[in-house]
Amino acid sequence: MFNQEDIFLLIKAIKDNGGYDFSNYSEKSFARRVEKVLIDYRLDIYSLINRVKIDKPFLEEIIKSITVNTTELFRDPQAWQALKYRVLPRLLSKSEINIWHAGCSIGLEVYSMIILLNELGVLNKTKIYATDINSDVLKTAESGVYSYRAVSEYLNNFNSALCENPYNFDEHLVITHDQYFDINKFKDTFKVKPEFLGKVIFKKHDLVNDKNPFDIKYDLILCRNVLIYFNNSLQNKLFVDFWNYLQPNGALLLGIHESIIGPLSAKFDKKGLVYFKKL
Repeated sequence: MFNQEDIFLLIKAIKDNGGYDFSNYSEKSFARRVEKVLIDYRLDIYSLINRVKIDKPFLEEIIKSITVNTTELFRDPQAWQALKYRVLPRLLSKSEINIWHAGCSIGLEVYSMIILLNELGVLNKTKIYATDINSDVLKTAESGVYSYRAVSEYLNNFNSALCENPYNFDEHLVITHDQYFDINKFKDTFKVKPEFLGKVIFKKHDLVNDKNPFDIKYDLILCRNVLIYFNNSLQNKLFVDFWNYLQPNGALLLGIHESIIGPLSAKFDKKGLVYFKKL
């Protein structure tokens, strides 16, 4: 269907005409996404390249198709338990907490954080920032409205992350979904309650090309299940960026299948699933 030279020409056309740089994406992952685009739009690779060069709105749609947008409510509960019991307690005494969700997709992770911060009693002194390259998913995230059928499978994550304490099995909290969401199974709606909307600053941002989107230092950065689509060179660049953007002893949470290896691992102190910035 296409070869490596075709992929190079497509990447060049996208960069020249849209400014998006996919040259350091995982080759296999990028090729899979391109194959899906060709099928969805019923194009061959040469038609795709030519149209990208002349049709800017189409190029923006292609970017949305190529970039991956998957997220869950309290995805990987053990990671959220680590945040609750090992990371956020370090920040409770601060007068202000800054958290950045890099690659936030439709925002389910962001609202997971809001719930966790509220349960810890520090939501009102936390500034939450969230970015993604896809403007459509940011609109969904800002609205806080989802399909119940799509989200209901994650409700067990909610219970595990918030109600169970892996460090004290005798402790079991009772926190119900309806404290945070208005759920209507018949209308297939799952809405964040109004009092928890407007707590986040959302912004379109390209992790590859753009610098620190809010020009501040963060106490916690979450960039989960994004880096697996990048090659090692780009991953290392972003690890350096994250290190620079973090406060002293600030924390970085990646996806459970992502890790910092090689010389850059010496810049962080890994404790369980979390990387703490070393000075």
